[in-house]
Amino acid sequence: MSEAQTVQLSYDDGARAVELAREAVESFVRHGQREQPGSMREAFYARTGAFVRLESTRGRGRLRGCAGAWDTSDQLGHAIVEAAIKAASDDSCGSEVEPKELDNITVSVFVVSNTVLTNDPAEDLKIGTHGVSVDSGNAHGWLYPTVPVENGWSAAEFLSRTCRKAKLSPTAWQEEDTMVTLIEGQVFRERADGGAVEEL
Repeated sequence: MSEAQTVQLSYDDGARAVELAREAVESFVRHGQREQPGSMREAFYARTGAFVRLESTRGRGRLRGCAGAWDTSDQLGHAIVEAAIKAASDDSCGSEVEPKELDNITVSVFVVSNTVLTNDPAEDLKIGTHGVSVDSGNAHGWLYPTVPVENGWSAAEFLSRTCRKAKLSPTAWQEEDTMVTLIEGQVFRERADGGAVEEL
């Protein structure tokens, strides 16, 4: 296994990361503009990846957007803004987030602290700790670390679902030419009830 750099955010850093993602989404959705991180916290200058997930709080709730990258060389602040804009665009879940939806969306940010390239995914994967990325040829797919917890998936199911997202066979993660990367980090999320940001 190989490992990458480590980034650790304080709670205040994490809360600001969510706030920055929210600002970027609202600026893009309301005005079609790219929010600039402005004066950033020290942690946001680290060069690491980030993912942003947008979920509707209406009805049974549904995913409205999810985007990001773990292998970027961008500073964290810029990676959050980029992921937030992509998550809100029609490139993510097929339809752009509309202004009327903004009050009924929760924003979460997954800040990458470490990546592990594994030869034994089922053994090394820890549910609730790792996100997963799979690559095979030109096919690429990834899933957020909270998804298997929310759905009660086993490690094998999580790996299979990630392969399906990449439009690969559900068992592709077991094949030698498939690269499986485990993504470690911290997830910070707005509470659906409007309370303080929580770290998952």
